[in-house]
Amino acid sequence: MDNAEFDAALIASAFALAAERGWSGVSVAQAARDAGLPLALARRRFPGRCAVLLRFGSQADQAALTGAADEGSHRDRLFDILMRRIDFLQRHRPGVLALMRTLPADPATALTLAAASLCSMGWMLEGAGISSRGLGGRLRSKGLLAVWLWTLRAWQDDESEDLAPTMAALDQALARADEAAGWLGLGRAPAEPPASGGATEPPPLPPAEPPA
Repeated sequence: MDNAEFDAALIASAFALAAERGWSGVSVAQAARDAGLPLALARRRFPGRCAVLLRFGSQADQAALTGAADEGSHRDRLFDILMRRIDFLQRHRPGVLALMRTLPADPATALTLAAASLCSMGWMLEGAGISSRGLGGRLRSKGLLAVWLWTLRAWQDDESEDLAPTMAALDQALARADEAAGWLGLGRAPAEPPASGGATEPPPLPPAEPPA
């Protein structure tokens, strides 16, 4: 078993444990035992639960960026990339929902995930051919984070098999960003930063920061 397989097995076990006990009941050691993984290697690769979450977010990014299209509009590319990220979360849905329920009472974890999610949104922008560099890129990353949070809010309540409500929420959020001149930069030259944060407010954020 290579490192990637080890990480995937431990993370899957941790989120299965979260589904049963809630995120506060998860330990790396127990996740390793449940998956039949050596504790020494689990300790080395995952010093704590935060490491599990950060590695999970990295895996979600990789899943989203794999096969990213280099044709079509920026909006269409972002839609495809973010839905692939949602599809990755869907594989661990019960555990991810358990984590999301925990975050309002765990501000330290919420802040860590917020920072990681902002970094991830930069990668999503780059995957769609939109620059995330400089001040303009930072603003676009924050704008896309608002889109992501809005979409996660819909996904949290979406029990359909085809995730149609989630896709509709994402499309609505991207459309709103598209209408807000300069807010996200959709339809603009990727390397040109927006002149300002835009006059239209992004979609409202959920009360708690979701997972990366």
